[in-house]
Amino acid sequence: MSTSNNPIDKLSLTNPIHFLALGFGSGLAPKAPGTFGTIAALPVIYLASLLPANGYLIATIVAAIIGIYICGKAASDMGEHDHGAIVWDEIAGYMVAMLWLPLTWQNLLAAFVLFRIFDIIKPWPISLLDKHVHGGFGIMIDDIIAGIFALLCLHGYYFYW
Repeated sequence: MSTSNNPIDKLSLTNPIHFLALGFGSGLAPKAPGTFGTIAALPVIYLASLLPANGYLIATIVAAIIGIYICGKAASDMGEHDHGAIVWDEIAGYMVAMLWLPLTWQNLLAAFVLFRIFDIIKPWPISLLDKHVHGGFGIMIDDIIAGIFALLCLHGYYFYW
């Protein structure tokens, strides 16, 4: 831990909670840390896809639940709510966007783009949750809902196509 005024300096990649919250270090990208955090989800999604039936769903639920603690703890340690460097929420949100989809580059790309659009634009109710829900749950919930929106778009496409 550091006494610097930069909130990021208060975290350490050697701390497992900080390491995860920072998306394995991807959240430290100087520009677009959320996008880099979403990219960091790719190996997580791949590994989770190797699990038996419903294993991916369980891994996603676990990522979301532990994310509440991970993101809340990192934010508390930084002394700043939902700092851009905290990207575990992007990892869990992208995992949600890929639920029940075959692991193809097309699905990964479509889910990535849709998730990032919903996460950045924050349509209702994402914007409402982002503004009014705080702590680790508040950090996680807007990205989980963005992931659900992307998931619904992709499954809607497959259903009607």
